[in-house]
Amino acid sequence: MIAEVDLVEELKDAKTQSRAFEVLVNTYKKRLYWHVRSIVLNHDDADDVLQNTFVKVFRNINGFKGDSKLYSWMYRIATNEALTFLKQKSRKSGISNEELQSQLLDNLEADVYFEGDEIQLKLQKAIATLPEKQKLIFNMKYFQELKYEEISQILETSVGGLKASYHIATKKIEAFLKED
Repeated sequence: MIAEVDLVEELKDAKTQSRAFEVLVNTYKKRLYWHVRSIVLNHDDADDVLQNTFVKVFRNINGFKGDSKLYSWMYRIATNEALTFLKQKSRKSGISNEELQSQLLDNLEADVYFEGDEIQLKLQKAIATLPEKQKLIFNMKYFQELKYEEISQILETSVGGLKASYHIATKKIEAFLKED
């Protein structure tokens, strides 16, 4: 595996950029897909957002200063792309973000790429009730098992604030799951 610093240098060099971008995509594609998928819920939408994310990374790599880790920077781009995608989708449909989330959850049951059982589906419904920021934090911490420091870099927020948001999110999810 190539060191992140070397990969960034190769991405910025026109001679090695193509091969380096292939390495970048192969290295981060799966992790970013699941991150995006946890936000947009739909496989095809996640693929579209992921493609847009990599296009943005490719176009903006020269602006990457190395203040954070490369994957933190890419996660931030992927997160913003996914949220923008959902806003545009709800606007085009003429419905609120909440109504769109409800539709996405309903469609999740019919999605051939969704491998979860009834409990997973109920968990997704619980997560969907969370405010956007809590939802992001919960997904990153619970499903992607990122450390608070990593999430802090991605979302550009304090670790203390993240811990509080995660705690509140888990309490809300527990309450939702205890209903019924």
